[in-house]
Amino acid sequence: MTASAPRGFASDNYAGVHPEVLAAIAQANSGHESAYGDDSWTARLQDLVREQFGEQAQGFPVFNGTAANVVALQALLPPWGAVVCAESAHIHQDEGGAPERVARTKLYPVPTPDGKLTPELVEAQAHGRGFVHRAQPAVVEIAQVTELGTVYTPAEVRALADHAHGLGMALYMDGARLANAAAALGTSLRSFTTDAGVDIVSFGGTKNGALGAEAVVLLNPEAVQAGPEGAGKAVEYLRKSSMQLASKMRFVSAQLVALLTDGLWLRSAGHANAMAARLAEGVRGLDGVTLTQEPAANQVLAVVDPAVADAVRCRYAFYDWDASRDEVRWMTSWDTTGDDVDGFIAALRSALAAAG
Repeated sequence: MTASAPRGFASDNYAGVHPEVLAAIAQANSGHESAYGDDSWTARLQDLVREQFGEQAQGFPVFNGTAANVVALQALLPPWGAVVCAESAHIHQDEGGAPERVARTKLYPVPTPDGKLTPELVEAQAHGRGFVHRAQPAVVEIAQVTELGTVYTPAEVRALADHAHGLGMALYMDGARLANAAAALGTSLRSFTTDAGVDIVSFGGTKNGALGAEAVVLLNPEAVQAGPEGAGKAVEYLRKSSMQLASKMRFVSAQLVALLTDGLWLRSAGHANAMAARLAEGVRGLDGVTLTQEPAANQVLAVVDPAVADAVRCRYAFYDWDASRDEVRWMTSWDTTGDDVDGFIAALRSALAAAG
């Protein structure tokens, strides 16, 4: 079990745990602490969440990104509500029907050229309000970074928030790669979430060096279908009923505390983005390689002949993205090195040359 697997470009989930995160888990493993979130690490996490997202923000640790999406959507949806999302959205394509099965909601997907919604695209599905035969559009869901590796600017998020709120809908942001978006934009987390009108956002840790830790971050309590105990308590109840309340929560919170301390989240994401930029520049212009989106964060999408792709895959793991048009996806991580990228480019050049 000591041999390491070959490094690759399949997913930032393939990367290991950042040493500072592991150290935080070990540090949390001292003595007894209260269970279910009433511990010093989770309390510290709340301070850090408020520093990043504003004084009103509340963070609720969960185990994974699908859970964060499901808990957040449940908090924003009435029983008759539906979600408008991009057709490429993770909640639509890659979560095994969890939003429908667990949150019991209808998804209204909208085709987009770049994975990003606009107010005009939202209008394609935000209709039928008051029509009893149609699930009522109640939430607009966007991802930051999107599944196509694109990034919303703060102004684009604000336009969506204003449009959604004008329709009586909430805005939820899937932030599995939120840190990569902030690094790409060169701005604070708050600038394109709280200040841009987002109601709930998830903060992803797992893809950015954590062992397994995400957080649902409540930004606007008024958007939640809450009882007399308040919106925060409503999210807590939903987290428990969604099987996401960690008994030894300090070990989940400690990972997020480590990321949010001294800018580790931003340094790691910025490095991953830089490695993707290096990869994109290295393959740009190669005969037989066509970039299909301009890389903004830590993802590169390209069209490559399947035989070439398979030849490179003998050395470096990566996924097909859209096999119907020979599109592949290359992901970089917090621990991707320049040598990894240069070796991959060399292998791709060699495979292209061999294919003639």
